[in-house]
Amino acid sequence: MIECTINGVNLNMYTEKSLFSPNRVDQGTLAMLSNTAFQSGQKILDLGCGYGVVGLYAAHFSGAENVTMVDINAAAVGLAKKNAVYNGMEEIKVFQSDGISSWMEHDFDWILSNPPYHVDFHVPKKFIENGFCHLKDGGCMVMVTKRYQWYKNKLASVFGGVKVMEENGYYIFISQKRAVHNRKRKKKQVLSKKLQRKYK
Repeated sequence: MIECTINGVNLNMYTEKSLFSPNRVDQGTLAMLSNTAFQSGQKILDLGCGYGVVGLYAAHFSGAENVTMVDINAAAVGLAKKNAVYNGMEEIKVFQSDGISSWMEHDFDWILSNPPYHVDFHVPKKFIENGFCHLKDGGCMVMVTKRYQWYKNKLASVFGGVKVMEENGYYIFISQKRAVHNRKRKKKQVLSKKLQRKYK
């Protein structure tokens, strides 16, 4: 079990060797959370949740009922559920899913992910394109990785912009789905026609 305190939030989490960073909370995740501020009532998605660090942390601010955690790995999902209960966050929703392409919910305030960066870009590409579709206007996608150029280019391409910070050798990317403030002067931001057909 991992016992840790993140920005004043105490967490206790069961882990296992087959999952990412089983002995301590990953430094990239810590860097991402140190640059993210959640508010009560905000709807949050921990995408690729592992054993649940990000979702559990976010639930302390937004409320457990507003947090969803997703992972493709059955062992990760099982531990995330166990950790939610152990930390008194039973209302967190935890699902096994290969991303979120088939989901009906499209109103998240935050989507956060620490994607695998030692492989090709297939997974983060899917996360970014689907993430855009599942955020509300004004919502933000946050990703952390040690790789810079591809993520910067891809997020800027899909969202129209990206803020990049560096901490302890990790890059934290924050992209906002722009809200429409003046419909006479700004067109609503949408995916390209090709991506619309792909994720329809």
